[in-house]
Order: sequence, then structure tokens, then C-alpha cells
Amino acid sequence: MSLLRALALFLLLALPAQAQRSGLYDVSGTNPDGSLYTGTLTLQQVGLSSFQLSWSVGTNTIEGVGMVSGLMLAVVFQLGEQTGMGMYELRSTGELSGTWTVIGSQATGTEIARPR
Repeated sequence: MSLLRALALFLLLALPAQAQRSGLYDVSGTNPDGSLYTGTLTLQQVGLSSFQLSWSVGTNTIEGVGMVSGLMLAVVFQLGEQTGMGMYELRSTGELSGTWTVIGSQATGTEIARPR
């Protein structure tokens, strides 16, 4: 019986990462200054709950990493010389909805990523 419980616990812990799928997402968002942007996000699972992320917005490529915990995806990324971070809710539709900022900023941006 303990083996069955251990397997059930493992599956429950793994479900959030498995629920978030690797692939290409369309993104739309608002920068901290209020301007709007659109682009794409490539999400690649690289561990049980870890991901590599690559946004393409206009002519910019933004690289980052993230970790799923429960129904949240926490990310850290490099935006030019600035370090940014964000928190995204994992929705049952497969969408990611969240807020982000860069270190030292007094404002936040918002973003929604929809799987293709």
C-alpha cells in the first residue's frame, strides 16, 4: 500500500509541470510604461518543474528560465542590461496570465500567453 501512496504523491507533484506544455505561445501584454506589445514565447521543459523561455517581441529576443510550483510559473529573464521577473497563473485552458517587472522599477507589466 505504501508504494501505491508514493506513486500517487509523485503523480500529484508532477501534474502541474505536466499540465504546462512545451511549445509556442502567442503573447500580448502591457509594458510598465503602459505601451502594448505582442510577440511569441517558446516554452521548453528541461526538468520535472523547470523551463527555458524565449520571447520574441519585435526585433528583441528575451531569454529566461522558469519554475512551476502548484498553479504558478515563476520566471526570471534578461531584458537588455536589466533583470526581470514575473509570476504567471497556469490556467486550465493552457494560457499563462501574469505580471512582470524589472528590478528597480516602480511599475509592473502584464502578459497573457496563449498556446498555438
